[in-house]
Amino acid sequence: MGSGQIGSGGSGSNGGNGGSCCDMSLKCWCRWRLENQHLYNRFFSSGFVFFFGCFVLFGSIATLYGWLAFSPSVHTALSPVGCQEDNEGSWSIGIFYGDSPFSLKPIESTNISNDDSAAWPVANPVVTCASVSDAGAPSNFVADPFLFIQGDTFYLFYETKNSITMQGDIGVSKSTDKGATWKQLGIALNEDWHLSYPYVFEHNGQIYMMPEGSKRGDLRLYRAVNFPLQWRLEKVIMKKPLVDSFIINYGGKYWLFGSDHSGFGTKKNGQLEIWYSNSPLGPWKPHKENPIYNIDQSLGARNGGRPFQYEGNLYRMGQDCGDTYGRRVRVFKIETLTTEEYKEIEVPSGFVEPNKGRNAWNGARYHHLDVQHLPSGGWVAVMDGDRVPSGDSIRRFMVGCASVAVAAILIVLLGVLLGFVNCIVPLNWFIHNTGKRNLTLSWERPNAFTSRVRRFCSRLNRFPTFLRGVGLMCIGAKNIYGGNGSEEPYPYKGQYSQFTLLTMTYDARLWNLKMYVKHYSRCSSVAEIVVVWNKGVPPELSDLDSAVPHLDRIVGFYPRLIDGSPLKYRGEKYARTHKGYNMILTGAAFIDSQVAFKRYWGEEAKKGREMVDKFFNCEDVLLNYLYANASSSRRTVDYVKPAWAIDTSKLSGAAISRNTKVHYGLRSHCLMKFSEMYGSLAGRKWGFDSRKDGWDV
Repeated sequence: MGSGQIGSGGSGSNGGNGGSCCDMSLKCWCRWRLENQHLYNRFFSSGFVFFFGCFVLFGSIATLYGWLAFSPSVHTALSPVGCQEDNEGSWSIGIFYGDSPFSLKPIESTNISNDDSAAWPVANPVVTCASVSDAGAPSNFVADPFLFIQGDTFYLFYETKNSITMQGDIGVSKSTDKGATWKQLGIALNEDWHLSYPYVFEHNGQIYMMPEGSKRGDLRLYRAVNFPLQWRLEKVIMKKPLVDSFIINYGGKYWLFGSDHSGFGTKKNGQLEIWYSNSPLGPWKPHKENPIYNIDQSLGARNGGRPFQYEGNLYRMGQDCGDTYGRRVRVFKIETLTTEEYKEIEVPSGFVEPNKGRNAWNGARYHHLDVQHLPSGGWVAVMDGDRVPSGDSIRRFMVGCASVAVAAILIVLLGVLLGFVNCIVPLNWFIHNTGKRNLTLSWERPNAFTSRVRRFCSRLNRFPTFLRGVGLMCIGAKNIYGGNGSEEPYPYKGQYSQFTLLTMTYDARLWNLKMYVKHYSRCSSVAEIVVVWNKGVPPELSDLDSAVPHLDRIVGFYPRLIDGSPLKYRGEKYARTHKGYNMILTGAAFIDSQVAFKRYWGEEAKKGREMVDKFFNCEDVLLNYLYANASSSRRTVDYVKPAWAIDTSKLSGAAISRNTKVHYGLRSHCLMKFSEMYGSLAGRKWGFDSRKDGWDV
């Protein structure tokens, strides 16, 4: 019974095993295929093939797009162990200088150089996750900077998020050149919980640090036992999880400002409390009006740095967290601070927002500012900044996944629906005959519903829809793979800098110039763009969409120094002897013709032009006065040493300057008259060899 029976089963009239079409295993497979023919056809239907093929095609195009469009530097960490993409951001730290806390300018505007590298001038940011990671402490970002100044040495304390533990530690850096370069000293404080906001201050000859450690549920004060790297817990000064707290000595008392977000009904980033004591070690008593604020998070209740005093007034920094966490810093003038009353008003910060968007190191947000008065005069400040808003990486991942999902749905509509009509749906759904079907029947004429569905699918399945699918996949690749969209600057030996772009063009290429200026002016390291106009009518500055300022100077080869009482015109030798200049002769100089002509022929210069016409002299002197009087920048002239120069006026008997004594006498008279009209130049002076490129020696 056994094998013979099995061998002949299902073989029809062929009888024995030799006539069987399948052996045992093959026959079972054949039987399964016959029984599951509808499943097999459905799985390998044209709809499935279309879906799979389109998805692979769109994905391949998106992958090629990502490979071509995104350079490795966009999605590769600046440091091999640190600077990993973090949902909290990519914070870094910059330094600013000013004559007051309300006139701060970034380090690149001060023309400071680092003699150990070719990066000149030094530009923000000066401390980054890369510089900290390269020093041996892997960091995803650095934020919450506080300065501690000892003589000419700057110590910078900040939060650094450990790339391995994903926890905030307190790092410290040191600068001996007023912030131009920084040496990373290491981690100053590392606990088992998150630390940030390292408020450092001095009291009775001791240096203290009060970092935020709200995860621990209290506020702790540490004392330096070996400054700046060794600290010991001095006291738990409050059993409250206060965030971003500071202590200040004002009006004979110590005041502690901080926010407690743990209470019921507390508005996060919108709450502020004040406590007071006779000592920074406590005990602390609550202010009568606590909580001082429990308001909208955009109004600056949460502290944003060290308070400062200026011209007898006390100011507090607050964070605007409206659009995103740490959007910007707001400054408040404290008008009343007693144990029973508190009042403050917002004042303009004077800070100029960057206009390069995500290409600026602080283009998206800046939420912390520590301003201090230097012993030598002037003010210095450190600020943190970020290129992207909070939660940017998660948002991009969600948008990318959603784009891929929509592309998949679109493919389903195009492919699977078409296959659904042609192959998968049972035929008896679409036929007029209601009788029994035979599996061997061929396709019958579809009814009207079938025709309409097929026409609908065929209209969907056209080239524009194909492009939509490709576009969605590319959007997905951009958001998932392409990074935060910012153009990172290129550091040299760990230092960022700024540079000038020079281009020459003419009227037929105006469209190209506009595109060039719009794109490159927003690059993070571009300070200015100089356009050499070769032909035709030059465009107005307002016609160019530029994110960098227009420099308003006279740049030339012949320097002069105007000083003395009375004012006297002298040659270049006098300027060299006195190591400075404040005038450039325009006979061999580069100036913006549109600006210069407008000023020279304007109504303000009318009296000056009358003198020029009268003496047939002094037109270049007048232009220097007009620039000095109207320029938005304090420096209005730049000397550049010529490679080779010869004064051809000495070869002509008709030159107005041939008789030097008479020529200088006329010009001295012009100086006195122009000074009465437009103000003196004597208070301005710039030294030779101030440029680190050596062009003004």
